[in-house]
Amino acid sequence: MMNAIIWPAGYLPGLSDNFVSNEVIIHDLPIAAVWHLLCHPAEWPGYYGNAADPSFDKGAGPGFSLGDRFRFTTFGFPVEAQITEYVPPVPGLAGRLAWHGWAGERGTPTRLDVHHAWLVEAMPQNRLRILTQETQNGAPARQLATTHPNPMLNGHQDWLDGLVAAARSWRQHG
Repeated sequence: MMNAIIWPAGYLPGLSDNFVSNEVIIHDLPIAAVWHLLCHPAEWPGYYGNAADPSFDKGAGPGFSLGDRFRFTTFGFPVEAQITEYVPPVPGLAGRLAWHGWAGERGTPTRLDVHHAWLVEAMPQNRLRILTQETQNGAPARQLATTHPNPMLNGHQDWLDGLVAAARSWRQHG
């Protein structure tokens, strides 16, 4: 049985304003490379064109820890976020990373709240599963949910594809 995302109250898919799910299962990809690249946001712009200007609050970083606050720009939104789940992968257990992110002032019509989660899971026969899912709430989320093609679905697939390519390169050169 494959692992699943743990959803906080208010962000359960189907009950939020927008939801996307992207997944890849890759053979012979080192979990350490994927986890490193995913958990160091300064690396993101190098393999994901929709992430820019990552920075940490209060001297945190360069890699994530539970509770860290950070910022980055994505989908045209300046996002502030806080790590709500951080469990590095170990043999027999999937790595789990999640953050609550927000853009805009609380209580305003342009406010966007998200829960973005990742699973990095070793599988039999030297396969690696990378799952990313995001739920969103707010007027911008409702607008994104009806946009075709779906920019969040396509953007997150670009993130996964870039992460896999960067991890392959990291393995060869890192």
